[in-house]
Formats: sequence, C-alpha cells, structure tokens
Amino acid sequence: MTFYDKARLDELVADVDAKLAGVDLAASEASRVQSRSPGLSERDLAAIERHAESARAPRELKELVSRIKEGELSWSDITSGRALDDEGVQAAMAASLPDLARAHQELREGQDPDSIIEAARGDDEEGGSIMRRGW
Repeated sequence: MTFYDKARLDELVADVDAKLAGVDLAASEASRVQSRSPGLSERDLAAIERHAESARAPRELKELVSRIKEGELSWSDITSGRALDDEGVQAAMAASLPDLARAHQELREGQDPDSIIEAARGDDEEGGSIMRRGW
C-alpha cells in the first residue's frame, strides 16, 4: 500500500507525536499529585463518640468506641479498612444498616439527597444514628 500524500502523512504523524507528548506530560503531572480522601474529620469522630455515649446508640457501636478508647483499635484502623474483618467493627456497621436501607429507599423514591442528609443530621441532634453521616 502506498501513501501518496507524504506531506499529509507527516502532518498526521506530527499530530500523533504531539498528542502523545501531551499524554506523557499529563501522566507525569498526575503521578506527582497525592490524592487524599477526606475521610472522617476529628469533628466527625468526636460526634460518633458522643453518639456512642447516648442512650439511643446501638450496643455494638458503644462496644467499638470503648475498644478504641482502650487502644485495642484506632479510628485509622477502621477508616483505612484494616479492621474490616474484625467482628466488632462488622457488628457496629451492621447496626447502622436499617438507617442506610431507609436512606437508600428514600433515594429510590426520588427524594432529594440533600434533604435526606439534613434529616439524618437532625436525627443526630435528637440522638439518632450518627452512622448515616459518619460511615
């Protein structure tokens, strides 16, 4: 197969080379960026601990926070995923499933996500589940 328009071929090759150089530059810049998940702030952790001390907190959450305060686990262990196989962590998360299921259903019904979040925050102030917001 012969390509008769050498100038056009050279133009296409130059265009591809320029785009590849752009990709290399973008990849190089992206490799220098360190992404960080916001995770749970100190304020979030304090709110979870306050909720765990309330009368309406699930027993599993109370036990988990107690273990954290005793130094057996850390919030970092939990938020990083290192403690996800821990039965106590699983139990505390499972205790929040009804709240999560309710929020999921509300989303499926077409409710506004911001309204669902605000309602969850309102529950927090009244002693409801902080887990909806924190986890």
